[in-house]
Amino acid sequence: MGVVIQNPSGGSVSFDSANTANDYTLTLPGAVGTLTDGATITPDLTANSTFSVTLGGNRTMANPTSPIAGQTGSIFIVQDGTGSRTLSWGSYWDFIGGTAPTLSTDPDAVDRVDYVVRSATSIHAVFTANYS
Repeated sequence: MGVVIQNPSGGSVSFDSANTANDYTLTLPGAVGTLTDGATITPDLTANSTFSVTLGGNRTMANPTSPIAGQTGSIFIVQDGTGSRTLSWGSYWDFIGGTAPTLSTDPDAVDRVDYVVRSATSIHAVFTANYS
């Protein structure tokens, strides 16, 4: 069995054996990763567990790449200097009551979404408004 421990801030440690069929990768908490703003924003859950993004327009938070059951983290969502940006969410994101949140709209406002990956296609998400 092999195990790879990755640190998003740099470097990894591998423990390897002849049986690579049971290799595991564990991403350790690191620096807050910056998501690239664009029409569609796609978090890579192998890169970081905590992210920040500043919205420059109305956007979509896509389903993340590489979700693994049990992963947890946060996404800080920042309004740009204009504010009033909206964010829609991919189908994997499950919010309380089944309704995606409405972001704070003030310029430079900061909201936070905390998440737990329940399965490869279901992410339990909790919204905190006006976190700043």
